[in-house]
Amino acid sequence: MACLDLHGRRCVVVGGGTVGAEKARGLLACGADVTIVSPTLDESLRSLAVTWRRGTYRRRDLRGAFLVIAATSQRDVNERVHRDAEKRGLLCNVADVPDLCNFILPAVHREGPIAVAVSTGGASPALAKRIRSDVAAIVAPEHAELALRLELLRPWVKEQYPSYEQRRDFFESLVEEALA
Repeated sequence: MACLDLHGRRCVVVGGGTVGAEKARGLLACGADVTIVSPTLDESLRSLAVTWRRGTYRRRDLRGAFLVIAATSQRDVNERVHRDAEKRGLLCNVADVPDLCNFILPAVHREGPIAVAVSTGGASPALAKRIRSDVAAIVAPEHAELALRLELLRPWVKEQYPSYEQRRDFFESLVEEALA
């Protein structure tokens, strides 16, 4: 598992239907600069801060991209996006085709600065979404508030405690106390 910093990075979604819209919203939530390539655009995306290149996919749509998501209903187009992304060394996800992905998109619950991701390795997105819902019932606004308070303490703690182990123990005790 890895968490990617997508803030300000160009991410391309090939496909402007409901699946492409879902993927684009997830990228936008991460601060990505989203370009959608599609002859049509899902109505829900028209009010969002995406760039829409109306038309069919072309290899040059990947220029300057950090990652690409293929979300069309046409397998040949999705396979072409995958091949082109691989040639460029890009991260590529093809919706619902795990064997054409070099990364997968987990189900994510966000609460302030906290993000909890759930993955089934592509085995069952429905199960991952269900577990994400269960997590959402546990991770609450008070956890986000605590995370923000702890973040503010980090510079002071780094000055006061020279070793990683001391800092770890200090923060673990604060968390235990706050959540007891």
